[in-house]
Amino acid sequence: ARIWMSEFSVTATRLLLEGGRVAGLMTRGGTSVQARSVVVTAGTFLRGRIHVGGEGSIQTGRAGEPATVELARSLEDCGLEVRRFKTGTPPRIDGRTVDFRKVEEQHGDPEDIRFGGYVTEPLLRQLPCWITWAGEGVKRVVLENLARSAVHGGEISGRGPRYCPSIEDKVVRFPEARRHQVFLEPEGLETTELYVNGLSTSLPPEVQLEFLRTVPGLEEVRITRVGYAIEYDYFPPEQLKHSLELRRVPGLFLAGQVNGTTGYEEAAAQGIVAGANAALLSQGRDPFVLERDQAYIGVLVDDLVTRGVDEPYRLFTSRAEFRLLLRQDNAHRRLGPVARELGLLTPGQEDALRDRLAEEDRVMVWFRETVLPPERVNEVMTAAGGEVRWEGVSAAALVRRPGVSAASVVAAGGGWEEEAGPPLDALAAVEVELRYEGYVRRERERAERIRAQARVGIPEDLPYLELQTLSWEAREKLQAVRPGTLVQASRVRGVRPADVQALLMEIRRWRKGRGGEGPGPTLLPERESSISSREGGSEPSVPDPRTR
Repeated sequence: ARIWMSEFSVTATRLLLEGGRVAGLMTRGGTSVQARSVVVTAGTFLRGRIHVGGEGSIQTGRAGEPATVELARSLEDCGLEVRRFKTGTPPRIDGRTVDFRKVEEQHGDPEDIRFGGYVTEPLLRQLPCWITWAGEGVKRVVLENLARSAVHGGEISGRGPRYCPSIEDKVVRFPEARRHQVFLEPEGLETTELYVNGLSTSLPPEVQLEFLRTVPGLEEVRITRVGYAIEYDYFPPEQLKHSLELRRVPGLFLAGQVNGTTGYEEAAAQGIVAGANAALLSQGRDPFVLERDQAYIGVLVDDLVTRGVDEPYRLFTSRAEFRLLLRQDNAHRRLGPVARELGLLTPGQEDALRDRLAEEDRVMVWFRETVLPPERVNEVMTAAGGEVRWEGVSAAALVRRPGVSAASVVAAGGGWEEEAGPPLDALAAVEVELRYEGYVRRERERAERIRAQARVGIPEDLPYLELQTLSWEAREKLQAVRPGTLVQASRVRGVRPADVQALLMEIRRWRKGRGGEGPGPTLLPERESSISSREGGSEPSVPDPRTR
């Protein structure tokens, strides 16, 4: 809802359109901003209403900030379908009023792990979290005041997230549960405020304080900010292309909770896709789309666009059918070349990517080409508690043995140029690739079979409602989603395998009627993300980010 011009924040109120496509924005002060593409990441601000207790609501996008109504109306005036979701937040408390003797301390991972692969600066000081429990006392207070909850008192109609429900939902939906886990999470390094994760609520403030003081460790707690529920507009994501551009309004991109998702990571992932594609469109370049076997972002976007949402969407690893390919250790190899091709990396980051991939290739070659003599093999096997062997084996075969680490194999094999051995991150990536190589190969082959289906493109102007061989439900769903490929069509809700087969024949018949040659597959460039499939330190092949 807000845009930044130089150092000043202004509020956008209306889209400017020319010929049905985006031409810019109008601000609340009457200033027009010309733009070839616009990204809307309004979160819960579009006609947002906060609910605390059952005594009416406040129009606001977040506590202390106004809702965005004008932009919501402008988007609706573009002909977009609009629905309502709800989400919630727990109370914040003063950590100085917590009895930490009654809660369990939880530290983060001890490893020096960073979210980005190009960051080498020291990590900030890490603070612990604490675990406690909402038990019978919380349950009693909630049930006694359930009618005063905005969620259960009938004040909110929007559907909330399944996987982070309010405490009222937990008590009602799981009456047999004796207690529910609660995390006390620091709000920052420079504050004593704690986020009470697990106790989202829309009950009145005095009720929130009452049930908080039944939680072990919080008997004398003070609330710094009350919890609340918020109801807001979202736009069913079937209206989007895989680039997150709206079909109905070229040049307009949506990202985050306005697409029906919940969660910070989900919003950040969409921001990358929408922001990159808005820039590419402004430059006259083809869109950037990630595949389901290429990134969790690809799974997220494909689920949204082809399947839609009936509750706030959260991405889990279980939603991906190619989890062995989408590992943390190979993220830079899968996506680094794509980022480089798009111009998203600085020169320093490009150098870091090249060096890291070359180092992994060098480690992999060493493991494949090095054969350890029997005495060295037995040293490693004995240390791992394995059986004694009497023949030499390759380092690659040895690291696949239970309990054998890549570091112990390198130490036994010797021959590494640097005394300190290979970099730990490169060693870890190679160890995972070798240890699960057979499983990874089968998963990659399965992904390529599905990719072959994806090479069958669907004409953008195919008249789905006229395709009599498809079920009426499939025609309606495909007409709304307009998938770009046959495999995307197969994932649309309500489209059965028989409909997919009929659709293939209908595409051929439609193209023939137009003088074409049927739906012959458009071959995509080959891409390879496996460390083990290349020899030496050659540069990895770069996938074409413009293809689906």
